[in-house]
Formats: sequence, C-alpha cells, structure tokens
Amino acid sequence: MMWIILICAGIFEMLGINFLNAYVSSQKRINLWLMTVTFVLSFVLLSIAMGVLPMSTAYAVWTGIGAVGGTLLGMVFYKESTDMKRILCIIVILASTVGLKLLS
Repeated sequence: MMWIILICAGIFEMLGINFLNAYVSSQKRINLWLMTVTFVLSFVLLSIAMGVLPMSTAYAVWTGIGAVGGTLLGMVFYKESTDMKRILCIIVILASTVGLKLLS
C-alpha cells in the first residue's frame, strides 16, 4: 500500500513540475494554483510513505518518478530532445528505481 502512495506522490510531483512550466510560459494564476496543490499533495503523500518505507529508498523513488516523468512530459508535450542518450539515462533511472524497490 505504501508503494502505491509513493507512486502517487511521484505522479503529483511530475504534474507539479508540468504546471510550473505552464505557469512560467503563460503567467496564468490557475497554473500557479495547480502547481501549489500538486506539490503539496506530493509532499504529503511522500511523508505518509516515509512513515513505513526507508527514507533513502522513498526519496530516491519519488525523485526518480518525478525526473523520468518530467523528462517524458517534456519530450512528448514540449518537443524537447528525444536523443538516444537522454532515453538511455531515463532507462538507467527506471532500472535503479526498480532495483531499490526490489532490495528494500
């Protein structure tokens, strides 16, 4: 159950960075509000997950989800580079995240 909560925290982090990018681009207050809400939810869920999971593992997985998700959102929606080196780095982050889950 805590892993599901941690994954949700990572997804909210990913959404938060997306709304931050939207706010920087447009200066619309709705994006600022959505960014704030999603980041708060992300931190609340992360703190709940850290009540059971080891801090180092929970933080690494949360950060990995946010990093990979943010990069993929950038590639898909913002036409950022899809260079093979970037994709390889994403695969390494994903493999490391899965490894942490399996070892904890």
